Amino acid sequence: MRRLVLTAVTSAVALLIATPADASAARPGASGVGDAYFPLAGNGGYDVRNYDLNIRYTPATKAFSGKASIDARALQSLSRFNLDLRGFEVRSVTVDGKAATFTRDGQELTVTPRRDVRRGEKFTVVVTYDGTTGQPTDNTGALYGWVSYDDGSFVANEPEGASTWYPVNDHQTDKATYDFTITVPDGKTAVANGELVSRRSERGWTTFTWRARDPMASYLSTASIGDYDLRFSRGPRNLPIIDAVDRDLPPEADDGLARTGEMISYFSDLFGKYPFSSYGAIIDDDEDAGYALETQTRPIYSGAPGESTVAHELAHQWYGNSVSPALWRDIWLNEGFATYAEWLWEEHTGGATAASQFDTLYARPDTASIWRNVVADPGATNLFVSSVYDKGAMTLQALREKIGDRSFFALLKAWYALNRDSVASTADFIALAERISRQELSPFFQTWLYTAGKPATW
Repeated sequence: MRRLVLTAVTSAVALLIATPADASAARPGASGVGDAYFPLAGNGGYDVRNYDLNIRYTPATKAFSGKASIDARALQSLSRFNLDLRGFEVRSVTVDGKAATFTRDGQELTVTPRRDVRRGEKFTVVVTYDGTTGQPTDNTGALYGWVSYDDGSFVANEPEGASTWYPVNDHQTDKATYDFTITVPDGKTAVANGELVSRRSERGWTTFTWRARDPMASYLSTASIGDYDLRFSRGPRNLPIIDAVDRDLPPEADDGLARTGEMISYFSDLFGKYPFSSYGAIIDDDEDAGYALETQTRPIYSGAPGESTVAHELAHQWYGNSVSPALWRDIWLNEGFATYAEWLWEEHTGGATAASQFDTLYARPDTASIWRNVVADPGATNLFVSSVYDKGAMTLQALREKIGDRSFFALLKAWYALNRDSVASTADFIALAERISRQELSPFFQTWLYTAGKPATW
């Protein structure tokens, strides 16, 4: 923005001049953040500071009512702005307590406040909405977002499914803190991120209040509801551990969690101090989803998890949750790192070494699916393919062998320390690897990350 320095003589005249090119002039916020994989995900012009979500849900009828209070700060002067929200009937929208006009177009909820919001100004948007929920799917046909079942909900948003249950700036570049107030019929348990603040029952309903004070990407939020038993314990450094285990599962369903404390200590030594204020797990019996997700502080599992899966989702708390991908094409920075952490944990506990796991995968034929996609830009419908996970992990092992253990493990710690509570890209990782190793690594990364197929040499 150009600023004019006015003298006392010219100021009165200058104030009368309208300058169309003035960058301070209010204009609409963008309808997306510019992620090519999901062009409408997220929105421009503001930064969310906190979501306060008040939800009432009846599993038997799928009836959902919500009130979202969103505290934000304008990054530009806004004449209007967008939120992402799919489905539901929007009943009202206010900005700073005054009724705002709004329109709907697909997932875009466009809000026009009574007056422009000036750049740098803090403002609060309140959206009241309701409807019935279903079983939404992502661009590959997999269940995600608010997935309804007769006994509750399985809520896992990756990559941009948060908009299936609340109005949101649905991209990881805008992290925020969260408050959840979730009211469900007596006998049901609602589990969200962070810590349980209160639980109270009245007239056949129980209200659970959860608070997450660590910055969080929207795809990592959850408000899962089910027939859960809540279990409270303490981990390393007195870290609160809150697990929710579905009562319909057999007693051994939580066996995979048995070494969680050891894992936290081990990964903290390798990567840096555990990032958040609590941890735990949600183990559901809704196996139709068929996957686990690293929801922040409380990964959700669609069935009883194995130990390696628990290690994978725990490692994501550093790589994926605290340090999130700048764009969705960078997802290998989540999945390759978490897969490699599985290998390190297995080696640490007396199993196969990371080097031998690399060798086993490298022995696969040239036609194997692991070699099919470009790791650092797999395409919007290939976020969860083998190349991203396994070849991504192989990239890290190959890098370790190239730059040596000292530089490699210094790199893992520095990657987390420098980018904590933020986002970073593949280019950022390459630059840091070169700085720490003092090696030119462009050919190496071109081979492993940007070229499909099985590397012959590197």
